[in-house]
Formats: sequence, structure tokens, C-alpha cells
Amino acid sequence: MRAKSCGTMAVLPICRLPNNAVLRQKARRVSRIDGSVQRLIDDMIETMQKANGVGLAASQVGVPLRVIVVQMPGEEPVVLINPEIVKCAGEQEVTEACLSVPGYYGEIKRSAAVTVKGKDRNWKAIRIRAEGLMAEALEHEIDHLDGKLYIDHVESSDRLHKVERLVIPERGTIEPES
Repeated sequence: MRAKSCGTMAVLPICRLPNNAVLRQKARRVSRIDGSVQRLIDDMIETMQKANGVGLAASQVGVPLRVIVVQMPGEEPVVLINPEIVKCAGEQEVTEACLSVPGYYGEIKRSAAVTVKGKDRNWKAIRIRAEGLMAEALEHEIDHLDGKLYIDHVESSDRLHKVERLVIPERGTIEPES
């Protein structure tokens, strides 16, 4: 059974570069679940969905707490509180973009598979083993909680590109912001 928060959900403003203050700080661990954390989770899910994102970290909406949400196409959102990567395997070359770095995408390396542990929104322990896009999304969002952005993983400037119109399989089309 999923815990529900009180009130209505809201789309939150997404912090973007050059707003480095919150995007570059390490997020604090959540010590307990209360109504404000449940509302934050609901708002993060709605914000991610409205922005057509695959994932969102609390720091991206200006809240320096260790909370992420990830949603694969056609699936229910996954909520992780205090997530930690406990195992990485392999390597994959990926094309990443980020709601906090609009107008760009980069070619970087991520783990091909990860195991992540944390708590769900009901404060139950959860462990996720993921490959491919889900592994990439989990690594990307956990990086946010540590003040890192995907652009920090770009090996050279010729691997960072300005968006003109980008189609990424499983994610759809990224259009430049006007």
C-alpha cells in the first residue's frame, strides 16, 4: 500500500545552471518520513512527469535532501530515500541530458548495471538491481545528491553538444528551449 500525502500536488521550479549553489551541494540524509517529505515526493513525481524527465533529485527542485524519483517509460515511479550505490558492474556509453542543464546533451560513460539500496516512501528498506537506462538514471540522480552533474563526466568538450533536436531511444525527443 502506498502512503499518500495530504493536499494537492504541485509542479516545482527546476533549478538550472548557473544556479550552482543548490545543485553543487551535497544533500542531507532524511532521518524520518513525515507529511512534508511525502508532499515533496508527490511534487517531485508531478514535476518530473510534466517536464518529461526520466528522473529527478530533490536538489534539482531546491531541496537539499537525499530523495530521488525515477520513472521508466510505461512504468510506475520509483522513490528512493537515502539511496546508495552498493555495486556497479560493466560500462556503457550513454547520451545524457538533464533538466538542470537545459539546451545540452553529452556522451559519457556510466555503469552498465548497478545495485542501489535505500528506503521507499513507506520507510521500508528497498534494494534495486538495474541495467541499461534504469542503471543510468539511478547513477545520474544519485550524482545530483552528491553535487555532481553529468557534465562533470564529459571527457572532452567535443562530447558535449548543444541541443538542436535530439531523439533518444526510449526517452523521446529533446527540443531546444526557446
